[in-house]
Amino acid sequence: MSAVAPQASPTPIAARAPQRVDAWWVRPVLTVIVLAAFVVYATWAGMQNAYYWADPYLSPFYSPCLAANCAHSDVALFGDWWKWSPAILILWAPGGFRLTCYYYRKAYYRAFVWAPPACAVPDARAKYYGESRFPLILQNVHRYFFYLSIPILVFLWWDAFRAFRFADGFGMGVGTLVLLANAALLSLYTLSCHSCRHVCGGGVDRFSKHPTRYRLWKRLTVLNERHSQIAWVSLFGVALTDLYVRLVAMGTIHDLRLF
Repeated sequence: MSAVAPQASPTPIAARAPQRVDAWWVRPVLTVIVLAAFVVYATWAGMQNAYYWADPYLSPFYSPCLAANCAHSDVALFGDWWKWSPAILILWAPGGFRLTCYYYRKAYYRAFVWAPPACAVPDARAKYYGESRFPLILQNVHRYFFYLSIPILVFLWWDAFRAFRFADGFGMGVGTLVLLANAALLSLYTLSCHSCRHVCGGGVDRFSKHPTRYRLWKRLTVLNERHSQIAWVSLFGVALTDLYVRLVAMGTIHDLRLF
């Protein structure tokens, strides 16, 4: 089957005014507010280079900490010559994974560039080329960001388990539960990703010859059906986790020790 190139709409934008009378614009406006707020907060938190470590808690924005100037370094791959925030070395990978995510593309295409803003509402642009031209054609690198996200997840789980190890021995605090919840939510987000589902079963022509991959594909499909909800919850989760660690490190709040 040959691909058909998207066609430009011959109808002027003014003649394609939306016929919907409901508040269809509410969802794209909320998406703009939430995503913009997250980007601003994550950029500020990542560039601040402070209050990201409150023993034994490490902010997910700085994990793994790869520079020698880290408050708590996991693997010092970058020596003393690195003078900037160590978060810069990490945030580009999960950020790229979110930016190129199939669900987030739909969300911010509709919200920021109105392409289209809602069902039965005309596209704001006179021409539409999909993701066949630069720069949107770069969205195809999503699968590679998926691969990069796997080792970061491993470090996040390591941080969560390390959060049981206090200066006076084994224990659990509210921060421990926060880091565990964050690692679980980000794992669900990664596993529910369309690329993950495709890697596990998308290239199989006959599932009868690959029963193990078929069972895995079916379980991931259940997660994939809830990918949009998991995407939003995990987005709030990672921001709130950084905020919790930050407030504890600043002394604004005190971590409640459970045992």
